[in-house]
Amino acid sequence: MNLLHGVGDFFSLDIGTNSMRIVQLSGSSQHGWTLQRFAYVPIDQRLTQDSSDLGKKRLGEAILGAVNQAGIKSKNIAIGLPASKTFTSIVETETLPEKELKKSFKYEIDKYVPMAMSDAKADYVILGVSPNDPAKTEVLVSSVAKDYAESTMEMIEKTGLNIIAMEPEPLAMARALTPPGAIEANMIVDFGEKSTDLVITFKNQPRLVRSIPGGFGVLVKAVASSLSVREDQARQFILKFGLDQNQVEGQVFAVLSTHLDNFASELAKSVRFFQTKYLNGKVGGIILSGYAEMIPLFAEYIESKTNVPTVKGNPWQLVRTTSGQQNALINVASEFAVAIGLSERSND
Repeated sequence: MNLLHGVGDFFSLDIGTNSMRIVQLSGSSQHGWTLQRFAYVPIDQRLTQDSSDLGKKRLGEAILGAVNQAGIKSKNIAIGLPASKTFTSIVETETLPEKELKKSFKYEIDKYVPMAMSDAKADYVILGVSPNDPAKTEVLVSSVAKDYAESTMEMIEKTGLNIIAMEPEPLAMARALTPPGAIEANMIVDFGEKSTDLVITFKNQPRLVRSIPGGFGVLVKAVASSLSVREDQARQFILKFGLDQNQVEGQVFAVLSTHLDNFASELAKSVRFFQTKYLNGKVGGIILSGYAEMIPLFAEYIESKTNVPTVKGNPWQLVRTTSGQQNALINVASEFAVAIGLSERSND
């Protein structure tokens, strides 16, 4: 098992809070990708939270059902690891010939992992010479608790599937959503059910990775409480009216803006931190994913608060699809960023 590496004939799996997404692509990053097979399967969030043996068995059965629904024959699978379960950072080390750097960093990686190596699985990717200092090389380090990784592997392997790669979800998301050929830095923001993943990419590499507590579920509870409605109704209000001050007498906007002001401040803080570290790395845009794409006027609100151009992301930007596939995906296409990013892994 490799935490960051591993490719070949495989498909990807992204297990979210309320659904799972499966994607199999053909092609390459050089010549473009083509969607071969996919599946979108709603799941009860209690299933993903059940760590009992029976719960794991049921989740495994749900995964196999999704694989069969997609018509995938390969047994090799790449899966995403939630940001809450991983630690990812970008560190600097002395610039050396690649072979020497790999050899030395293998023995230094424990310095960058926030737990004993006996309790962790860790991996790294050499990003290249630091944009700030040619005497330094940047290395992305990622780790996950061994117990969690091994439990996940055991659950998957009991289904007969073979994990060839595990990757933090923010890195996969950024791969799918970063605009090709971008000159300026971009902040990729995935507003999820329980938390928000944030990655700033610069020169085609991730340079800052963060996870912000709180997500769509917090907004749902706040609107439900304030308007004295059920949570399912609050969810519908947010997705229908969003940040439109002219709807429902501005009540939904008032509740959302109270919570999103702090959220926007965190985004602005990340922009400032990045631009302080990378003096030539202006953040030219914010790209939204997840619920941030679905809430009306969310992009306009974030742009007004951060003064950074903000747009909805398109995880399918490098993937060729048929009209039939597009029709099948029309209501859920924006939810596939992690699954597509996992499938767009290179063979390097």
